[in-house]
Amino acid sequence: MLSCRLLLLLGLLLPCKGQEESGGGESCDNFTDLNLSHCFMGTVLYVRLLLYTRSNLDCGRELDHHHPSSQPLFNVSRPTAFVIHGYRPTGAPPIWIDHLVQLLAEQEDMNVIVVDWNQGAANLNYFTAVTYTRDAAHNLTGFIETMQEEGASLSSVHLLGVSLGAHLAGFVGANLHGKIGRITGLDPAGPMFTSAIPDERLDPTDAMFVDVLHTDMDSFGLRGTHGHIDFYANGGANQPGCPKTIFSGKAYFVCDHQRSMLLFLCALNRTCSLTGYPCSSYSDFLEGRCLQCEAFKPAPCPVLGYDMSQWRDTLLKLGQTRAFFSTTSTLPYRKMSYRVDMVTWNQYLRWGVVYIRLHSGKNFTEARIDHKQLRFEQYTSSRLLAQFDEDLQQVHKISMRINTGNVIGPRYKIRLLRIRFTPLDRPERPLMCRFDIILEENMEVAFRPLPCGSGL
Repeated sequence: MLSCRLLLLLGLLLPCKGQEESGGGESCDNFTDLNLSHCFMGTVLYVRLLLYTRSNLDCGRELDHHHPSSQPLFNVSRPTAFVIHGYRPTGAPPIWIDHLVQLLAEQEDMNVIVVDWNQGAANLNYFTAVTYTRDAAHNLTGFIETMQEEGASLSSVHLLGVSLGAHLAGFVGANLHGKIGRITGLDPAGPMFTSAIPDERLDPTDAMFVDVLHTDMDSFGLRGTHGHIDFYANGGANQPGCPKTIFSGKAYFVCDHQRSMLLFLCALNRTCSLTGYPCSSYSDFLEGRCLQCEAFKPAPCPVLGYDMSQWRDTLLKLGQTRAFFSTTSTLPYRKMSYRVDMVTWNQYLRWGVVYIRLHSGKNFTEARIDHKQLRFEQYTSSRLLAQFDEDLQQVHKISMRINTGNVIGPRYKIRLLRIRFTPLDRPERPLMCRFDIILEENMEVAFRPLPCGSGL
């Protein structure tokens, strides 16, 4: 019998509901697969709980809400992660479900429970799906209380909510008086929650630890700070590589919102390391004002992902922390960041944007520091954040251009008494320096970096 996954890969969009057989002839329980006709007619809430463990990663087993331990694969002594999807306007299963289940099981030996509330989330009317989040949360709360009665610890429960599912997770946490171990919110839904008070959305009191990732705050995501740590990818909106015009079709509406899941999957897979720098705003981060994480030492700056243990205690003491990072448009998403410190000594005040290229043999990567005009004046120390799409392990040459926009009149010179490059993501690499460089505005100058002496 062909699996639903194989039919999907072949492009045969057949409805695969209820059960299918595993390779061993056992019956598997699948995520409810609906279609647009169900959404048009409207669905009534029905919650299914599908269990996956390292013993049955390809074959879900539906749990009895009132007797979870009747399923032999369910072990209350293990940690339990609940995966909670959001609004499903087409009724199709989320394409990321299987991948997320696999990666969670790789983190540690746990119960992974997919909360399938597709019947309820699949409604053309978004308001109906929002209303059902409270009922679904009540259902899930009862199940977790039953788990607790059978010996499970609330502190070992982790709710991962996506979009509308993040608020559903928050409601469950509030029902359990914030005693859930952790809630992770991936771009919590914005529509109908923008002006909600904390009791009506995800907030830090819903669990012992709440972490949130924002990628679409200016559309389907929720603005603000809603966890003990909130990560803002590219400022929390307008993700690189996502369409900028409506002519791109569906991707224009969903790309930024879906990026939260892609970034989290990448972090779980350890194919990218996304370091968040605590800061008051994205603009301050881009200006290089928040590149040290003194509060977390001896630990490094917080990193997006599953294991938050080395930052958790500090984050709880701090209350609420905003952390920013920038990404590329494609896997592995990580940018290579350098702190650039320089001292200028030019006779005339100039304003401009900076372009820096790192060269390694025939390869090079460029950073454009153009989020705002920078001020260059006599004997002034400046700090910049230069972010490159590629990580060149050995930098043989650096080229630099300061573009002032001046197209007529004389070209003024800008003198750099000193420039120093500090690799933020690779602290084991040496600092690179150069002294007394003369730049002519709008012209590129190249130089070989030198090792920085002590005290520089």
